[in-house]
Amino acid sequence: MLILKIIAALLLLGVLIMIHEFGHFLAARAMGVRVNEFAIGMGPKLLKFGKGETLYTVRALPFGGFCAMEGEDEDAPTPSAMGGNGDREAAPADPSRSFAHKKVWQRVIIVLAGAVMNLVLGFVLLLVYNGFLQEPYDDKGTVLFPTTTIAQLEEDTSAYQTGLRPGDTILSINGRRVLMDSDMAMEMQNDEDGVLSMVVRRDGDKVTLDGVRFELKYDEETQRNYLVYDFVVLGEVRTFGNTITQSAKQELSVATIVWRSLIDIVRGRYGLNDLSGPVGTVDIIADAVGGATTLVGWQTLIMLMVMITVNLGVFNLLPFPGLDGGRFAFLLWEGITRRPVSPKYESIIHFGGLIALLLLMLVVSYSDITKLFA
Repeated sequence: MLILKIIAALLLLGVLIMIHEFGHFLAARAMGVRVNEFAIGMGPKLLKFGKGETLYTVRALPFGGFCAMEGEDEDAPTPSAMGGNGDREAAPADPSRSFAHKKVWQRVIIVLAGAVMNLVLGFVLLLVYNGFLQEPYDDKGTVLFPTTTIAQLEEDTSAYQTGLRPGDTILSINGRRVLMDSDMAMEMQNDEDGVLSMVVRRDGDKVTLDGVRFELKYDEETQRNYLVYDFVVLGEVRTFGNTITQSAKQELSVATIVWRSLIDIVRGRYGLNDLSGPVGTVDIIADAVGGATTLVGWQTLIMLMVMITVNLGVFNLLPFPGLDGGRFAFLLWEGITRRPVSPKYESIIHFGGLIALLLLMLVVSYSDITKLFA
């Protein structure tokens, strides 16, 4: 059973990464770039098929994939230039269908399409989650989406006594905009002194509340203070329209969490033990797959997949060499200056970035393995 869970986890993670490559594939075809090979998985070929210019392959390792485009690296000979991909009759190279010879805006679309596809998948999964996997509020099947409007707040609480009122819609906390109840929870739990600055909408007007106080309890296990927020937010009955808006707000919230987490990693707030690489991610997915026999289990699995695919999308947009965001940065420079960076130097920079990412992946994977046997 454990082996089946691990295989299922690898397949699911592979699909998320393959979706990324499929985004590049669709954009390349739309921009008229020749795609020499689209691979599902990595490693040795198990299956190959397709006629015409693109070879489709299924490879041995069910993890990721790639989209090999004509002229993607000007310094490297393309499969067609080398006399075919080794599996079909050679086809002459056509400069007009080369990635490197496309206009800057066309290459930008192709480069960013992978991350965009990850974000689109996250939105679709959230539509499924909100449309079909929410627990009904009553026996009539009514589903409520939580809002940021306070429905109940007792007068003897510190929050009430320092200015917060029932009916207030919380717009921001400590200068950060909140869209959902989960945003409020994150901002409040990250606060350490229990004193918050809030902007709320009250009777149609924006009101700034400085010094809103909440009670603290101390957690012995984590040795941290946590806010006790004893108000209840208003629920909104699910409709077709707010299912879409709820999903959009959730994805923006998840993307914000991912972005802020990356910043916290750079700042040193999180250590190596707080990171998860491929091994740790597969382990987490395997646990979620094993629990997907109940509604709560499916909710957990879907939200985990949302977190991972949005993470892939946001992470790939970082302006770091070797990532899509790094390639976009070079294209942005070319668009502004009207002069491309030398392909030779760009390749060296991207190669260095990939090596750094691989080294980080190895270190994090080692940490994952040690945690599994701890």
